[in-house]
Amino acid sequence: MPDLVTTGSDALFARARAVTPGGVNSPVRAFNAVGGTPRFIASAQGPWLTDVDGNTYVDLICSWGPMLLGHAHPAVVAAVNEAVARGTSYGTPTENEVALVEAIVARTPVEQLRLVSSGTEATMSAIRLARGFTGRDVVVKFAGCYHGHVDSLLASAGSGLTTFSLPGTPGVPASSTELTLVLPYNDPDAVRAAFAEHGDRIACLITEAAPGNMGVVPPAQVDGRSFNAFLAETCRAHGALFVSDEVMTGFRVSASGQWGTDGAHEGWVPDLVTFGKVMGGGFPAAAFGGRADVMAHLAPEGPVYQAGTLSGNPVATAAGLATLTAATDEVYARLDVVADALRAGAAEAFTAAGVPHVIQSTGSMFSVFLTEDPVHDFAGAQRTDTAAYGAFFHAMLDAGVHLPPSAFEAWFVSASHDDRAVEQVLDALPAAARAAARAATGSTTRKAGA
Repeated sequence: MPDLVTTGSDALFARARAVTPGGVNSPVRAFNAVGGTPRFIASAQGPWLTDVDGNTYVDLICSWGPMLLGHAHPAVVAAVNEAVARGTSYGTPTENEVALVEAIVARTPVEQLRLVSSGTEATMSAIRLARGFTGRDVVVKFAGCYHGHVDSLLASAGSGLTTFSLPGTPGVPASSTELTLVLPYNDPDAVRAAFAEHGDRIACLITEAAPGNMGVVPPAQVDGRSFNAFLAETCRAHGALFVSDEVMTGFRVSASGQWGTDGAHEGWVPDLVTFGKVMGGGFPAAAFGGRADVMAHLAPEGPVYQAGTLSGNPVATAAGLATLTAATDEVYARLDVVADALRAGAAEAFTAAGVPHVIQSTGSMFSVFLTEDPVHDFAGAQRTDTAAYGAFFHAMLDAGVHLPPSAFEAWFVSASHDDRAVEQVLDALPAAARAAARAATGSTTRKAGA
């Protein structure tokens, strides 16, 4: 299939690079990991993206998760239009803030919630609150888990840092990470050892509820229960808080997020939870919440300060509330149908092309690792063949399917992905898998600089 015309995107990218670092406002958008020119999108509807050159693509990024219902969903658009007509920001409390928080509390294990504007802000605030509540300083995280660009959490983080082969980042002083313990994910022995040595100094342990920023790596089973259950119990035994980061999985994996698939059945709850993406319906909105006694330490009730001028923005809360209201059982059933079809199609195509692969999922959120062995942690994720993925990505893009431009990101679907959109993806997979086979390195070792 001939390459798509991208002269409009080329021109915009050149303009952007003159005034914006790398030409993008979030690193992975630059296509550095896969090569080529990022597509500048002019509009989106349902499961479809349309770029400035008029090319259309089936969207398997879904704004990195928020578009659970699809783009420009009528109920969300109507709610946003009504909110905008009343004003865009007041700097005062609004009823929508209360309604959105009530909706989240009703679906999750949190008792109280504070709205913020980004996932990074949510995790940063949760860490501060955990330290203020416990009077301790040490934070435990896992290699490959990304919790936003918070200084203390960028050590061995996933997402863009993994995509660009960066262990950390300049600008973060050693003093910001020296109180952060980084452990291998899904390794209960490492957790036990860390708490045995540092337990009385650990304020909290933070983890992605099911990691999706090194690719999807579900929590393993530990003695017949989820790794998350083991973490919750370990934290409780040592007086530390268990912080579950559901920015990505919240309201996407299930109506109650990842917790709805494990904690709700196993009988444990996190002390603090962070949310984002779906709860904003495509607008900048996030939140952190948890036990009422912990949340009571936040100002103005308590001494731990946190604030935000645009927190609870009336337009964002309208979009989020409309999205959660429309996220019915039928929506989640459709997500599962679409994800099942795409996973099966990808597996069939890679197998036929002779490409080693592993497809891992939590709910409808999944990713493809071009490696022979199941991935349980960050080290395993790094073995994926990034050269093969780059060839696969561009073959899919040329066939009208927009995947994440990184081998270390999750694929997302929406309830608007109809049979036509699914068929276009399935039709594109065989040739793209053959392109991956031609580009395969013959090794499961990740290539430097990919």
